[in-house]
Amino acid sequence: MNEKKFLFEEDSIWHALAVMALPAIASQLIALVYNIADTWFVGRTNNPYMVAACSLVLPVYMITIVISNIFGTGGGTLIARLIGCGQDEEASRVSAACIRMSILWAAVFSLLCLLLMTPLLRFLGASDQVLEYAKQYMLFVVVIGSLPVILSNTLSSMLRSIGLSSKASFGLSMGGLLNIALDPLFMFVILPDGKQVMGAALATMLSNMIVLVYFIYTYLKASKETILRFSGKGEKLSTQSMASIFGVGIPAAMGVFLFDLCNVVINKLAASYGDRQLAAIGIVSYIIYERIRKQEGWGFSL
Repeated sequence: MNEKKFLFEEDSIWHALAVMALPAIASQLIALVYNIADTWFVGRTNNPYMVAACSLVLPVYMITIVISNIFGTGGGTLIARLIGCGQDEEASRVSAACIRMSILWAAVFSLLCLLLMTPLLRFLGASDQVLEYAKQYMLFVVVIGSLPVILSNTLSSMLRSIGLSSKASFGLSMGGLLNIALDPLFMFVILPDGKQVMGAALATMLSNMIVLVYFIYTYLKASKETILRFSGKGEKLSTQSMASIFGVGIPAAMGVFLFDLCNVVINKLAASYGDRQLAAIGIVSYIIYERIRKQEGWGFSL
């Protein structure tokens, strides 16, 4: 903890930036390879309906990034400011509150997606040929996978806020490498032909769950030596801190949400011309998503 206080309070700006930024840059480069590989494996099926199904689920998945940005970016920024002001107790309460809220919102989002899955996919432009593939992908990546993604991103931001950038980046990089390894295993070895979309979804879900276990372990270990906490011990968060979390988190999430909204409109327009057109637009959307993800520093991808 003393080393981290030195990093934030006394270290040179350039050295502190290097310590915080270089691990994040490395994880982003690994995630870039991961994105290319994941899209490539689905494309190897030569089935435009499968590619179109993954494209339709992307806007729904992006909502998990919106939620995690609210509590990860909003909470992490506030924690760093509170530590700088010497308000360690309030920073501890913020970390616990952000985790509780991210779990609650993830559960609500997953439940809504489960109940509204078919009408939602129809609204997004799923045809009869695409619907079943899209439901498989959405079930594992969004309905079951929302909690691991949202909570892991929140925990990652909490770790970065106290200077543990290398540990946060390692977890995100591990997720990408695991997915690269699991994709071909589930898509072309374990599951039968025709279930490649389900295989890709299972690979993504399992890799994100393993990453969540890593982040929970790392966070619990860090909580013994730092201000981070899982439980707020019954203490309520101040109104000012709550307003600050949403005051920073909502603007950070709005950029993702607006991009997501544009993606929905483009997908619906493409779907009106056919599934092959939707699949083509989807590939381009993944490229644009990756460019924005690198700019914003999002940790998880499809």
